[in-house]
Amino acid sequence: MKNWFPFKKRPPLVAVIRLSGTIGTGGRALNDEGIAPLIEKAFKRKKPAAVALIINSPGGSPVQSSLIAARIRRLANEKSVPVHAFVEDVAASGGYWLATAADQIWVDESSVIGSIGVISSSFGAHVFLARQGIERRVHTSVKSKSMLDPFLPEKKEDVERLKGILGDLHTNFTLQVRERRGTKLNSKQDLFTGEFWLGRKAMDLGLVDGIAHLQPKMKAIYGDKVRFANYGKKRGLLQRFGSAMMQDAITTIEERADYARYGL
Repeated sequence: MKNWFPFKKRPPLVAVIRLSGTIGTGGRALNDEGIAPLIEKAFKRKKPAAVALIINSPGGSPVQSSLIAARIRRLANEKSVPVHAFVEDVAASGGYWLATAADQIWVDESSVIGSIGVISSSFGAHVFLARQGIERRVHTSVKSKSMLDPFLPEKKEDVERLKGILGDLHTNFTLQVRERRGTKLNSKQDLFTGEFWLGRKAMDLGLVDGIAHLQPKMKAIYGDKVRFANYGKKRGLLQRFGSAMMQDAITTIEERADYARYGL
């Protein structure tokens, strides 16, 4: 009954948000629209002493990465709530962008960290079509509407334009990391080449703050009696059947390919 006394001080609460999977707009991908309600609830319910992000993502959409990270920072500033990120297998590319939303980043010694860069991949099928006697016909009102059409021969000017866009995105990513990590970053090494490292090396480079796991670290900071409230996406019953199952299968294959880039 003592827990019901209205003036009894309760142990501090840490709201835990899981950010897992490829970042994007389709299927099961992690995106701002899908995760926003959970983030908002985590910062507002029961006045948490801190918010902990559990991150396990190989990256994905730079826009969705930016939107999610910006939402976390806005709420952290509004509510004056510190944010800790705990990386599991990987926080690479957009996954690391999410981690930079935290005030402190904690990793396992074997966590994969970094890959601060932008990639665009496609395919070219014009030779195959020609061999099959198929002619691709494209008509546009302006010259750039068919840019990088995979069924047409690649154009030098299209590649140059794409590289310019990727360069601008890379600049945005670099600015995010520099703004959030500041003087913690190792100034003697170029950290923005797309290279990635394991946990301890990432700590030496200033990309993360230390080696630690969620519960021990939160207990060390907020006391042994700290409480945890978990927030994570749940799929409804209908999402597990029909066409959703096929979409999930395709998404899973794509995710495995993304994780495989980091040996996972």
